[in-house]
Amino acid sequence: MEIKTAEFTISAPMVSMCPQDMKPEYAFIGRSNVGKSSLINMLTNHKKLAKTSSTPGKTLLINHFIINREWYLVDLPGYGFAKRSKKEIARLDQMIRGYILQREQLVNVFVLVDVRLEPQAIDLEFINWLGESSVPFAIVFTKADKLTQNKAAQNVEAYKRKLSEVWEELPPIFLTSSESRKGRDELLQYIENINHSLNENG
Repeated sequence: MEIKTAEFTISAPMVSMCPQDMKPEYAFIGRSNVGKSSLINMLTNHKKLAKTSSTPGKTLLINHFIINREWYLVDLPGYGFAKRSKKEIARLDQMIRGYILQREQLVNVFVLVDVRLEPQAIDLEFINWLGESSVPFAIVFTKADKLTQNKAAQNVEAYKRKLSEVWEELPPIFLTSSESRKGRDELLQYIENINHSLNENG
């Protein structure tokens, strides 16, 4: 897939305020500081489409970007370590879950995971919740350039073993780097394949 255009559309505080058209949506989510904005910018060939920040937890709204005027890339707030009040964490949690469970246009969630870390309980809980909720998703490992190829592959395998304790069949898994652009073609091809099958069945 060639990205010809990528434009910011809207930041919505709740699912009811998201775009009203029926274009397919692909949501990106992960723990604070997992490299989500950098990955989105790398995928779209756009240095400043998603705002990167050294402060974790900057995304507090549901951000829609229209890609090639055909589908939406959706940047969801991160979960995890950002310093927030209990009230705000509850609001964000409600917004994220509301979007994921209620949004008809959502066709896939990409869960971003830092490949350098051992499997984290918060990521595994979120992944298992998606599975229990029958939400289609894929796992995207980020920051592959921070490790040797061997070590990154070992960490992915360790993660697969951990998931296999719960999952009979593993979700699609991608290994990416925003620095080296590793995994970009595979991710975009995956999205293109889903869009193609939606068009055929639509």
